[in-house]
Amino acid sequence: MTKFLVPGVASAVIGAVLGAGVIFGVTAAASDNTRPEIDRSGNADSSVLNQVEYGSR
Repeated sequence: MTKFLVPGVASAVIGAVLGAGVIFGVTAAASDNTRPEIDRSGNADSSVLNQVEYGSR
């Protein structure tokens, strides 16, 4: 009986630890949802609606 019980319990414990680590890792990676600050220091005379245009279009 212990021939199957010990490896089964060890496998279940290792699987639970790895699964919890993956869940916490994915949650931490997905929670990084901050927006970067927009640089609005453009020259108002050379921009349209405060969006600087580069080159001639």
